[in-house]
Amino acid sequence: MEGGLARPVRHNIDWKNPDYLNEDLFEKELRRVADACHGCRRCVSLCNSFPSLFDLIDESDTFEVDGVEYSQFEEVVDHCYLCDLCFLTKCPYVPPHEWEIDFPHLMLRAKAIKFNKKRPSLRDRVLTSTDSLGKIFANRIFAPIVNYFNKLIFFRKILSRLLHIHTDAKLPVFTSITAKSMATQLDYNSGTDNKVAIYTTCYHNYNQPEIIEDLCSVLKHNNVSVEIIKNDNCCGMPKLELGDLDKVELFMKSNSEELARYVENGYRIIAPVPSCVLMFKQELPLMFPENIKLKKISESIYDPFEYLFSLHKSGDLKMDFKKGLGSIFYQVACHQRVQNFGLLTKKVLELVPDTSVETLEKCSGHDGTYGVKEETHKISVKIARPITKALDSGNYPKFISDCSLAGNHIANISKRDYIANHPISLIKDAYGI
Repeated sequence: MEGGLARPVRHNIDWKNPDYLNEDLFEKELRRVADACHGCRRCVSLCNSFPSLFDLIDESDTFEVDGVEYSQFEEVVDHCYLCDLCFLTKCPYVPPHEWEIDFPHLMLRAKAIKFNKKRPSLRDRVLTSTDSLGKIFANRIFAPIVNYFNKLIFFRKILSRLLHIHTDAKLPVFTSITAKSMATQLDYNSGTDNKVAIYTTCYHNYNQPEIIEDLCSVLKHNNVSVEIIKNDNCCGMPKLELGDLDKVELFMKSNSEELARYVENGYRIIAPVPSCVLMFKQELPLMFPENIKLKKISESIYDPFEYLFSLHKSGDLKMDFKKGLGSIFYQVACHQRVQNFGLLTKKVLELVPDTSVETLEKCSGHDGTYGVKEETHKISVKIARPITKALDSGNYPKFISDCSLAGNHIANISKRDYIANHPISLIKDAYGI
């Protein structure tokens, strides 16, 4: 029997249980879930994990799950980047259904087993160390050098040969001045009860700090006190996707202490990357359900437009927009979709006069690392094709995504010269500030 009327439930991730890394128990559960997926197949269009799974089954001697060798499932695991869409948008068998299928968290268990069984490649360890990369390269000395070499074809070929990073993948541009280094000029005390602490995220601290500046400008314009969180670190999402759960715990312990201080002092926390918000809202509380500080943080962290919409509902959002934004094409990021608060970016943007937003809820296939790896870049491009096809076929002056990495990936493979904007920058422009 499919589905039900009850709300989907996410179980805690029991990753410290010794049985979590038991491969015999895992294989039994993997085959149970794979058999259910084999009989359903409605997730086949989401990512490459499901086509890979179904091909393995269809090409086996038995045409059933029992004909697939255990080692062959690794391909299915490697193509899952924990977007969560299968759980939230497609699967009719998620808890509280009696089958209790949670495919993303099953794949997370597989990644943890793989990580603990064999050492990950240098490439994977480097790409998932976003905070460390930023601390090394985001400065006045190294940033210009790295950015220059990343544009050179011969250097990209060297990267491809040594680290298996695809030559066509768009790599982040490092900044010489980080968002945190500008904290004193970005902090602002409005004297009101509306207070926000900004979790800059690795990407917007080290690669696009202008988004943090724009976010601060919009909040200040709406009489919101702003403070940049300075002593935080990576949210842990890249390491989660690698299966390095011990490193995730290490980041969590540091971040929970720092962010909890702000929550206890009446601050709401905003992060301009959906994946980071999702990490604190969902994944970390499920991994550490006993952590009271994490629970309070999860209830106090917001997407930028989730927060702006709350201001609008309370009558605190200023409507003194100076100009319209025209026609906008909006790719809705997966990790924002699965937070289940709706199309609030679109709703806030359309508060601006003479503004229309065309939305497309399709995955970009980027995932931070999946889109740059040599073995998966072309697949990520294929996943993003429905977006670029719709984008290129229209006449849209502006293209936006709440996930800057996804937006840049889409713009990179578009046939037109689009620049991916963060929607908060458009709101700033509409205010004329």
